[in-house]
Amino acid sequence: MKYFIHLAYKGTNYRGWQRQPNAPSVQAVLEDAVRKMTGQKINCIGCGRTDAGVHASQFYCHIVVDQAFEFDPVFRLNKMLPDDIAVFDFIEMPRGVHVQHDAVSRTYSYFVHDSKDPFLNDVSSFYSFEGMDFIKMNKAIELLQQQGDYRAFCKQPNIYKSTQCKVLNAGLIKNGAASQFRFQITADRFLRGMVRILVANILEVGYGKMELHEFEDCLVAGKKPTYFKEAFPQGLHLSGVEYPFLKIPARRVVVGDLDSDMQGI
Repeated sequence: MKYFIHLAYKGTNYRGWQRQPNAPSVQAVLEDAVRKMTGQKINCIGCGRTDAGVHASQFYCHIVVDQAFEFDPVFRLNKMLPDDIAVFDFIEMPRGVHVQHDAVSRTYSYFVHDSKDPFLNDVSSFYSFEGMDFIKMNKAIELLQQQGDYRAFCKQPNIYKSTQCKVLNAGLIKNGAASQFRFQITADRFLRGMVRILVANILEVGYGKMELHEFEDCLVAGKKPTYFKEAFPQGLHLSGVEYPFLKIPARRVVVGDLDSDMQGI
C-alpha cells in the first residue's frame, strides 16, 4: 500500500530534507521513526528537497508498506518524532502516484523582518528596511510572470535539460506595522537556489544597488546577475504543494503568527 505523509518541519537543526552522510537531515529522522513504527526499513520519498536551515510548513513524502495500519500512524509517529517535525495526515494513494513527479505547483514564502528579534531569527531573515524601495521591488516581481527562463537565477543550470519555469503567482505582502514582509512565489517547478537568489536580487533592487533594467536583462537574456548570492536560508519556507488529486491547506506551524496581519503591498 502507498501512503502520502503530510508533514511540516522547522529546518534550523537539519542540513535539509535529503538524507546525507555525516549530517542530520529531516528524511533520515523520519525514516528512522517509520522504521521503528513498522519494524521495516522504508524509504520516505520527498516531494522535493530543501537546503540547510530552510523550513517547510507543508511537505509531502510517500512510503510503501505491506498492509494497512491497524493503529493511528499519525499519533504514533508524532510521539516518536522530535518537536521540530510534525506529521498531519497519512493519505492512502494508488501505487502509480508519485509524490514528486505528480505535483503541479509549489509555493515558497520568504519572510523578512527589519530589527533583530530572538523570537523570529530562526524562521525569518533580518534585513534593514532603511532605504528599501518597495515600489521598485514590486516592479521587479511583476517581471517574473512575464519571463520563463530562470537560468540566471540558478546555482547549477547545467544539470537541467531546461531552465524554463512557469511562475503562476508572485508578490509582496507586508504586515500592518510595516516591520515584516513576505515574498511569495508559486511556480510549476523551481531550480537549485532559485528562490533565495531571486530574493537576494530583488532586495538589491530595493536598496538601489541594482537597476530594474539589469534585473530584466537577467530574465530576458539569461545574464548572470552581478550580485550572485543567496538570501539567508532561515527566511525561506516551502509553504504549499499542490496535486491535481489533492489540495490540503498548509498548517502554519513553522511561521506561527508572523503573517497574521499581513496585507498586500
